[in-house]
Amino acid sequence: MSENKYSELDIAIVGMAGRFPDADNVDALWQNVRDGKCAVKDLTDAELHAAGVSEDDLAHPDYVKRGVPFTGMAQFDAAFFGYTPKEAAQLDPQQRVFLQTCWHALEHAGITTNSSNFTGVFAGCGVPAYLLQNLLTDSQQDITSLLALTNGNDKDSLATRVSYELDLTGPAVTVQTACSTSLVAVHMACRALQNYECDSALAGGVWLNLNNAQGYHAPAGGSLSPSGQLSAFGEQADGILIGSGSAAVVLKRVDEAIEDGDHILAVIKGSAINNDGKEKVGYTAPSVTGQAGAIEAALEFADIDPSSWDILKRTVRAPRLATLLKSRH
Repeated sequence: MSENKYSELDIAIVGMAGRFPDADNVDALWQNVRDGKCAVKDLTDAELHAAGVSEDDLAHPDYVKRGVPFTGMAQFDAAFFGYTPKEAAQLDPQQRVFLQTCWHALEHAGITTNSSNFTGVFAGCGVPAYLLQNLLTDSQQDITSLLALTNGNDKDSLATRVSYELDLTGPAVTVQTACSTSLVAVHMACRALQNYECDSALAGGVWLNLNNAQGYHAPAGGSLSPSGQLSAFGEQADGILIGSGSAAVVLKRVDEAIEDGDHILAVIKGSAINNDGKEKVGYTAPSVTGQAGAIEAALEFADIDPSSWDILKRTVRAPRLATLLKSRH
């Protein structure tokens, strides 16, 4: 790579790791994408009964017998990270899985875990369902135990826990912006690197659906797909499914990544965030205008001419969004 291709604001991705439905790592996910393999599975009545689904649910007209399996949710090398078996059992599986993901991402990047490495962590996770569904059901918990349980299941402690366990001394910021959390975490990590607040950064997120062996109710007018299909930006799209996954990337300033001889997987030339306000159909519906504005701002930050529509052809699949962007230039 020649250095003159990049600006001082460019950010290099030098490592990554992840665990996904039907894919235990990034390479397996890429193979599934290449093969057009769908991770959404039909669930039999026997499987649903075994998962605790009632006959009433199975017979309900809006119950969808499809799920997104995620294996290894309970797998965790407690001793490796310095936890006792009891401590590990009281730790949110989301935090366990993400901690392992971050370790693998740093390992992939060739970055050692010690306090001399000024690495930041920017990440977010889902609701603490494990605490609500499993740990707090024990009415015999005393106040000391409850405080310990809360500490190990608090969404706000995700980034700080990673920094503590991996001995990282850069900023630790837990990000919570609902569905956009991981992307916003990457954006914030880029800004921290561009502002020289850290030398490298971990960015990502985790969400685990503890009921992934069950189907779900999809009432009319709701956000869940009544067909049990995912068709993002497609005309046949009718809603979402609740899956599971964990992913993290390792970021560095591109000039330093080149100087250090890092294996650069990709370069982030620009990013931007905004909000839709009320200019959309409903609270959970994305706004075409808002998305176009974010893309426009990212292109401007990256100093990329938006008239180069070959870029948008590769990145924008929504016809209305592409049309709106073109009409502005």
